[in-house]
Amino acid sequence: MKIVFTGSGTGGHFYPIIAVAEAVHDIVAESQLVDPQMFQFAPAPFDQDALFATRIEFVPIPAGKVRRYFSFQNFTDIFVTLSGIMKAWSTLFKLYPDVVFSKGGYTSVPTVLAAHYLGIPVIIHESDTRMGRANKLAARFAYRIGVAYESAAQDVPAKAKKNVAVIGTPVRKILALTDKEQAMQSLGLDPTVPTVLVLGGSLGSKKINDMLLAGLTELVETMNVIHQTGKDNFAEVGPTSKLILEKSAHASRYHAVPYFAADSLRQAASAADLIVSRAGSGSISEIAFWKKPAILIPIPESISHDQRTNAYSYAHTGAAVVLEEGNMTPHVLASEIHRIATDAELAQSMGEKGAVYGGSDAARTIAEELVAIGLAHEAEQDAK
Repeated sequence: MKIVFTGSGTGGHFYPIIAVAEAVHDIVAESQLVDPQMFQFAPAPFDQDALFATRIEFVPIPAGKVRRYFSFQNFTDIFVTLSGIMKAWSTLFKLYPDVVFSKGGYTSVPTVLAAHYLGIPVIIHESDTRMGRANKLAARFAYRIGVAYESAAQDVPAKAKKNVAVIGTPVRKILALTDKEQAMQSLGLDPTVPTVLVLGGSLGSKKINDMLLAGLTELVETMNVIHQTGKDNFAEVGPTSKLILEKSAHASRYHAVPYFAADSLRQAASAADLIVSRAGSGSISEIAFWKKPAILIPIPESISHDQRTNAYSYAHTGAAVVLEEGNMTPHVLASEIHRIATDAELAQSMGEKGAVYGGSDAARTIAEELVAIGLAHEAEQDAK
C-alpha cells in the first residue's frame, strides 16, 4: 500500500498529516497488515524529525503561491506551479500510489492536480471555517472531503456534497495530556495558584508579548505564567521580563520559553488552567482536544482572513472568549486571564463546551478511509 500526503506550508497543514500517518500505522498494526509506504510531497520539509518518526519519505515538489496582493511573483510562480505539476505527475506515475491525502494550501496544488489527471483517488481535509482556494479546487473531484466546521461544507460544489463529513481536525497522539500534578512539578510551577499558558504561534507574536509583559506584575500575583515568546523574540522578552519583575516577590512564577517541541507543549498544556492563543485552526483543535478554556487573539483580518472567523466560530460554543488585537490593552488582557483562570468552575465549563471541536477521532476516521481505499486498490491490481 502506498499513500502520498501533501500540503505543508504551515504547521496547521503539516501536523494533522502526521496525526493521520500515526493513525494509519495503528490500523495497520491492529489488522496485521504489511506496513504501507508513505510519502510527503511538498516544496520543503516542514519538520524532518516528525517525518522520520512516522516513516514518511519526503519528495520535493515545487509549488508557486498566488498572493492576495499585487506582486510580480504572482506571474513567475505560475511557471513554478506548472513545473511542480509536471514533476508531481512523473513522480506519481512511477510510484503509482493507492491514494493521495491533501491538507490544502498552495503547496498541495501540483500534487492534487497531477493525481487527478492520473485517476488516483484524492481525499482532502479543511481545518478552517471556510475552505481555502486549493481545497475549493480539489473539492470538485475529491473522493472524500473532511471538514472541521460545518460552514466549510458550504464551499463544496453541490454535486460533491455527498462526499463531505464534519469530523474535526486530526491531532497528534503525542499531545494527549499527562498528569497535571506531575507536569506542574516537572515545570517547577507553584501548585497553590492556577496556571495560564500563552502561545503566540511558532514564530511568536510581538503584540501579545508586549501586552502580556505590560500586565505581568499583576498576573504573577495570582498565577503561574508559561509564555511561549517565539524564537526571534526570546532574546528581547527575557531581559525585559527580568527588569519588570525585579521587585516582585513572585518573579519565579513566570516561565518564558522561545518555542515548544511537541512533548514540552503537552506538559505545558497539562499544567495549564487557561490557554491564551492565536486562532489558527491547528491551535484551536489542540485546545479543544485538551478541553481547556481559551482566550483567542486572532491575527488581524488584513493579514489572515481565516483566524477571525475561526475564533468567533469556536467562541460561539462558549469554550473561548475573543479579544481583537486592535481593541486589546494590557489591562483588558490581564483582567480576562484573571477572570477565567481563577474561577475553576467557569474554566471547567468552558473547556467541556469546546470538546465538540476536538479532533481525537478525526485522524482515525481519515486513516480508516485511506487504508480502505489502499486495500481496495491493491486488490484491484492483483486481480488484473
